[in-house]
Amino acid sequence: MLVLAKAVLSMMIGFILSVIMGLITIPLLKKIRVKQKLSSYLEKKHKDKEGTPTMGGLIFIIPTVLTTIILLVTGKLEMTHNLGIVLFVFLSYALLGFIDDFLIIRRGNNVGLTEFQKLAGQLIIALIFFYIFMKSGAEPNLEISALGIKFNMGWLYGIFLLFVLVSSSNAVNITDGLDGLAGGLSLIAFLTLGLISWGSGGISGYQDMAIFCFILVGTLLGFLFYNTHPARVFMGDTGSLALGATLASIAIITKHELTFIVIMGVFIFETLVSIIQIVSMVYFHKKIFLMTPYHHHLEKLGWSETDIVKVFWVVGLLLSMGAIVYGVWI
Repeated sequence: MLVLAKAVLSMMIGFILSVIMGLITIPLLKKIRVKQKLSSYLEKKHKDKEGTPTMGGLIFIIPTVLTTIILLVTGKLEMTHNLGIVLFVFLSYALLGFIDDFLIIRRGNNVGLTEFQKLAGQLIIALIFFYIFMKSGAEPNLEISALGIKFNMGWLYGIFLLFVLVSSSNAVNITDGLDGLAGGLSLIAFLTLGLISWGSGGISGYQDMAIFCFILVGTLLGFLFYNTHPARVFMGDTGSLALGATLASIAIITKHELTFIVIMGVFIFETLVSIIQIVSMVYFHKKIFLMTPYHHHLEKLGWSETDIVKVFWVVGLLLSMGAIVYGVWI
């Protein structure tokens, strides 16, 4: 029950600080003209969103750090090795996304870091994460807990971790295209991983990682107060890269990489659709979808933005419910 009380306290503090942060940040972003520049392909459908402040990820990133510090200082949270790794990933990817957003705003177009620069930055951070994680005594095993199976992947485990971390950060980034979509799905994913981390016995600091997940649930809920339709702010790469990578790092540390695939089902689907479209265009010069990511395809079919977000949230919630049953119970 103590962990449950800490979880509720974490969400409450995170939510309050996030709402306050939004009240301060959004007017400031408008004042310094940190505005979203829409792609020409989206201008007609989302013309009213032109000029909406971006870099809104700061609304949940800074409160998450502040809430963590508050809980550490008051003795409600212990700084463990695993929690330190997660914080490193969270802040590093947030900084990378911030640099990308800053360059886009400074140049006045949608060109920030090049794809190579962004990927290189993601890989460097992922490599540092892998080094620290393995130095902590982790084994290069992929586990299927329901069957009691452990695969020793050897050096391939390193490549696997890099792939999971980088692909997860990009998947959230790709999905961040409609008001509240990526934020809501990330909230559901963190709530799920928090419950799974709580139930992952035998892992150093698993309760503290669960509480960190609950902190993010609270701060993301506060962010959604401003990001749901009609959005008053967008999270930008500052938020999306940090969220995806942090989700992946927690799944890796708690040895729930396969469960993570289910939790990230909607994100993965959006990414696969985009990859399929690119391959089809490059090799067959033909579009399979009207537009990618898939949420824009549904818009082209006449779906309203709010209906798409609601359906995707429901699918994400159902997948997460199944992941909780498997990850904690089975």
